[in-house]
Amino acid sequence: MVGSEASGRTYAVAVGAVGGRADEGGAARLLARYAEPQRGYHDGRHLAEVLTAVDLLSGDLDPRQHALVVLAAWYHDAVYDPAAAPGANEEASAVLAERELAAAGCDPGAVAAVGGLVRATLEHELPATPGPEAVLHDADLWVLSAPSQRFDEYCAQVRGEYAHVPAEDFARGRTAVLAPFATRPRLYATTVAHERWTDAARTNLRRELDRLSGGAGGAERR
Repeated sequence: MVGSEASGRTYAVAVGAVGGRADEGGAARLLARYAEPQRGYHDGRHLAEVLTAVDLLSGDLDPRQHALVVLAAWYHDAVYDPAAAPGANEEASAVLAERELAAAGCDPGAVAAVGGLVRATLEHELPATPGPEAVLHDADLWVLSAPSQRFDEYCAQVRGEYAHVPAEDFARGRTAVLAPFATRPRLYATTVAHERWTDAARTNLRRELDRLSGGAGGAERR
């Protein structure tokens, strides 16, 4: 997985696939959001990594389902304020997706589906069935399985986003986020991610949880 730039073409194609007007200006506006100064990890590189993972994991999706996941990936962190209340960023991102996709003429079913996918990223509960939610869930969590250098960078970037949180509080909150991923029986929903990424993710998570228990620090949210 590489952190290449997110291509606005992927957004335009996905909008067109669900009946909307394929306007690359929409992608430019979203990329401007992902470049906001308060972001450390939740930036354009993260978006590009998620989109790359979506393509890797979408083999069993039909073209419409793939378009829905691509659009949800573009919007899933479109609104990001580290100081926001839990769930506020996801809800605001979903509302933004629904408003902009409706304005672009996308069909109502697609608009609602994208909003639902974005909202599902709040808890990262393991989806029970294959499909778009499973793909987005796994793509958003690819970073847990990243090569150690990228994983460590991710951890440092999240800490930077929460620089306003004291180290002890950050470590406690971050542990509460990561520990369930390290202990649940299955981390990834899709077969591809489960087979390819689980071992690396568990290794990374154990290492980070060890650091956090030594007072290195974590955060309340992904």
